[in-house]
Amino acid sequence: MNNTPHTEIALTVDDLTVAYNSKPAIWDIDLNIPEGVLMAIVGPNGAGKSTLIKAVLNLIPRAAGTVRFYGKPYQQARSLVGYVPQRGSVDWDFPTSVLDVVMMGLYGKLGWFRRPGRSEKQKALHALDQVGLADFADRQISQLSGGQQQRTFLARALVQDAQIYFMDEPFAAVDAVTERAIINILRELKDRGKTVLVVHHDLQTVPDYFDWVTLLNVEVIASGATTTTFTPENLQRTYGGRVSYLHGGQVIAASGD
Repeated sequence: MNNTPHTEIALTVDDLTVAYNSKPAIWDIDLNIPEGVLMAIVGPNGAGKSTLIKAVLNLIPRAAGTVRFYGKPYQQARSLVGYVPQRGSVDWDFPTSVLDVVMMGLYGKLGWFRRPGRSEKQKALHALDQVGLADFADRQISQLSGGQQQRTFLARALVQDAQIYFMDEPFAAVDAVTERAIINILRELKDRGKTVLVVHHDLQTVPDYFDWVTLLNVEVIASGATTTTFTPENLQRTYGGRVSYLHGGQVIAASGD
């Protein structure tokens, strides 16, 4: 991992709270995420990981709190942000091609009333090539496997050429080949100075994949460099003590809602 000191703050979250039926889903979240990190958001089921991303992106209402991207509110920073939602939240039966889905990532810059041209198509094809789907451009998205669908949404985010990316469980239900392809792309984004925030479940891979981690269980338990934050003590606080280890402190299992 790149250990160059981080200086600029890409994302600032202050006192962010989201509640459903008066019950907090996330509570009083404070985060300062440096530019150029590859960060995992981890925690038990029901901890508010996806809620955090959606609240940061104004996709759900906030009960309280402010969010800034490079010092700007989301409305002024849309062009800086890319988003890959959970695959299960997408209607994959919608009749459209893989290439069209990827080109949707360009509409933020084009506007909805300007049709994509040759330049936009080439950018979309390049993004598909990056994720190994260049030969699937004309295929209907409903014909893709789960891993291919996930790669399609990753390509849609890549074509935006954002500064900060949010990815909600990009490794869920994908095979080992797709997982390696995705993590290689995320590392390339990081190497280009992009900031990437990933909701992630596999604790075993956190030290290998990510250089920054936020441990969440409704509240932020800890957030910082993986080497100093991803510790047995912090994991036990996050998962209520239900964490198992191999020799050397490597996590092999965690549970809790």
